[in-house]
Amino acid sequence: MPSYVAPLRDMRFLLHQVFGAAEAWASMPDLAGRVDAEIADSILEEGAKIANQLLAPLNRSGDEEGAQWVDGKVRTPDGFKKAYVTFAEGGWNGLTGNPEYGGMGMPKMLSAQLEEMLYASNCGFYLYAVLSVSAALAIDAHASEALRRKFLPKLYTGQWSGTMCLTEAHAGTDLGMIRTRAHLQVDGSYSITGTKIFITSGEHDLTENIIHLVLAKLPDAPSGTKGISLFLVPKNTVNDDGSLGERNALNCSSIEHKMGVKASATCMINFEGAKGWLIGEANKGLAAMFTMMNYQRLSCGLQGVGCADASYQNAVSYARERLQGRAAKGPLDASKPADPILAHPDIRRMLISMKATIEAGRALSTYLGLQLDIANFGTNNEERTRAEALAALLTPVAKAFNTDIGLDNCILGQQVFGGHGYIRDWGQEQLVRDVRIAQIYEGANGIQALDLVARKIIPDQGASLEMFLVEVSAFTSKNAPPNYQSLLEGVCRLRHITNILLEQTKNTPNEIGSAAVEYLHILGYVAYGYMWARMATIAKNFLKDDPDFYGAKLATAEFYFTRIMPRSHGLESSVAAGSASLYALQDTQF
Repeated sequence: MPSYVAPLRDMRFLLHQVFGAAEAWASMPDLAGRVDAEIADSILEEGAKIANQLLAPLNRSGDEEGAQWVDGKVRTPDGFKKAYVTFAEGGWNGLTGNPEYGGMGMPKMLSAQLEEMLYASNCGFYLYAVLSVSAALAIDAHASEALRRKFLPKLYTGQWSGTMCLTEAHAGTDLGMIRTRAHLQVDGSYSITGTKIFITSGEHDLTENIIHLVLAKLPDAPSGTKGISLFLVPKNTVNDDGSLGERNALNCSSIEHKMGVKASATCMINFEGAKGWLIGEANKGLAAMFTMMNYQRLSCGLQGVGCADASYQNAVSYARERLQGRAAKGPLDASKPADPILAHPDIRRMLISMKATIEAGRALSTYLGLQLDIANFGTNNEERTRAEALAALLTPVAKAFNTDIGLDNCILGQQVFGGHGYIRDWGQEQLVRDVRIAQIYEGANGIQALDLVARKIIPDQGASLEMFLVEVSAFTSKNAPPNYQSLLEGVCRLRHITNILLEQTKNTPNEIGSAAVEYLHILGYVAYGYMWARMATIAKNFLKDDPDFYGAKLATAEFYFTRIMPRSHGLESSVAAGSASLYALQDTQF
């Protein structure tokens, strides 16, 4: 049977030794009196109990039962409602929320590690909670004071939940095509009419109210994305005293039957003149919604890391116990009929590949969380500006690369089991199905790659990238971790291919899209390499304190630099080849 144990030792290693979280938080006045190393460890330990003991046992049954839609209402799988009450009572929905409205105000680099645990233990369950967190973030950043005071406290307590309603049947990535309309009413509210699809947690039985954030257009709105506004539309209206009012004019007309995350209700929502309130300024809703979406993009990356880690843990356990064949050097134990498959080179290749990229993905997410904390809580304007630039650069990488590698790793974990990985009993096939959506929603990974190249690299001619690469080179040259030359060579290749790309895109628009995915992966491998350089440096310095733990870090870093980092060589050639071969076929020849 599958099992999951939150990797607390590794998380503490990253927080306290690699990134110096306590020192960073102490330098930020808004965090200094709120969180320290001891508090952070306590939060992670309690989060691990939630993941290991409350959510993981519901993962398989939730997938088998799935969310059920009957006459406009959604019933979550058995055990989910009771588990959600426990989850909400622990204050987990408000972990990073604004303390002024009842949130705990914890830093992102801490919550990122918690999110990984929750995704690893039960993706379907956590999707009901994570949308509430990101909806609250958008409300806090852009809504009026009256809306913040009315809606944030109960979102933080988990009494209410949240969604984001963007997609329409004809308008997915191209949101400028949405048809949902908003009309101003005499009381200052708006009447919202339209249909949204693919709404995660759009209807369920876990909370007494659901707060929808809806993209719509006003009658006089400009065309395209410049005419989008954002509205807060509750399932039940809310009275001035905070009590629930009448049912709003909206309904769930169906839920999707999906490949994975079956316990999560993915809904079609009809708004039929529903009452809503404008968030932020008219026609500037997309910018406000991106506050929510960018949070979700890092969260999607953590889904990739978490599912992969769950798969890895299962695969390692199986490889230690499954007896098949003999080790190449001869029997490990002649008294047994065969040796554990962990002895076989290909099994070791798969497991170490998983370990190397999972731990690098976890480190990258923590590093990005640190940049977001500096940008939000830092007091030095120069440092905040730098952190904002790094966060903007690396968010599409953390979303797309972590989820691309996450699927690869879940498949590797399944492969370790052989035929047993393909059947239901061991849980590996569910992880493959559950992680797959993370490459698609919150901006498909090809869109993330376009965002990286078209909005981050080309506009500033690679300046923000160079800022990151200077940091990587300076750290690596100063600390000289094992196999560091491989990372420095990777930095040089990335600079070289960036210059080629910048030149190619001057006159050929197709070059951006044709090279974007491979380019993002090159940056991803360099970013992972930087994470391993930082981890290996600490491991080298503390090896005598715990040879087993730190020795594993050094051995895994060596594997990364010698066996995984070289993958970027072929990607460089692909980017340099240009777009001509993509358009050599006529449309009729496909």
